[in-house]
Amino acid sequence: MNRVKIAGTGSQVPSGVITNADLEKIVDTSDEWIVQRTGIRERRQVQGEETCSRLSSEAARKAMDQAGVESEDIDLIIVGTVSGDYPFPATACLVQDQIGAHRAGAFDVSAACSGFLYGLSVGWRMVQTGAYKNVLVIGAEVLTKLVDFEDRGSCILFGDGAGAVVLQASEGDDQGEILSASLFADGTQNEVIWIPVGGSRTTHSLESFENREHLIQLDGRAVFKFAVSTMRELIQRGLEENGITADQLKLVVPHQVNLRIIEAACKKLDLREEQVFINIEKYGNTSAASVPIALDEAHRSGLLEPGDLVLLCAFGAGLTWGNAVLRWGNVQGAKS
Repeated sequence: MNRVKIAGTGSQVPSGVITNADLEKIVDTSDEWIVQRTGIRERRQVQGEETCSRLSSEAARKAMDQAGVESEDIDLIIVGTVSGDYPFPATACLVQDQIGAHRAGAFDVSAACSGFLYGLSVGWRMVQTGAYKNVLVIGAEVLTKLVDFEDRGSCILFGDGAGAVVLQASEGDDQGEILSASLFADGTQNEVIWIPVGGSRTTHSLESFENREHLIQLDGRAVFKFAVSTMRELIQRGLEENGITADQLKLVVPHQVNLRIIEAACKKLDLREEQVFINIEKYGNTSAASVPIALDEAHRSGLLEPGDLVLLCAFGAGLTWGNAVLRWGNVQGAKS
């Protein structure tokens, strides 16, 4: 079995910005209220020709450039998203065409905010077994197209963006390696975060549009309670599975769901502030894109060095949740 590393990272966010001041004009809220409860100051929104697939492709190109691979080198493309360009075909197929990776297989993973970690776990196994050499894993969302801007409890949370990694076998003295990845779900809680209509079970109708059932429905209190306990559990499980302690982690890169949730979970585990990467103030909750965007920013800002232990964790609709622990390798592109 091959050791598998992250060979390159990339991210792309759209050009449009929705500030808290912008939201004050359309719903009963305020900048102070939003910042105190979520830590979010602004979020990105697609404009013009920007789409989920195009954001994905730009993030992919950056990751491929870091990894030193060309389009024809990519064997498999996995995109975690619940807001792809179309119900079908898969957004991964559109990415395949846009980046010119015409010999690659391509499919989407639907696990909401956990989508990138689900895709990472699958891609890891694909390279580990030797079935594929270069696997592109992307988390991407355009949630501002699915947000109810009449619901102040949810419209303040979500933004658009994409993040990507290239997975390869780790060879020679490269320390890079994915050490573990674990995935979980609880389908009994499927209506905590959901869009009630638009699938084959309940199709769109005039009544459903009038009731705004084609947009994200969110039970905020249930999500908060679930998220705090789950994030703590995911971090603790990742440590135990790899026989390491919290102080040995260089960085935790959590799903950027809510600053209060992240801080509450990490405080219970005695993680230091500098051990947790947070960028939610700039992007809001970008669902499947949040972990890979944050990982790319952490890497490019020079926070990670070869041998560092990194823990990724996320949770979202489904309900789904998952983690991954990795040892950082000789990835190019960081600030000197």
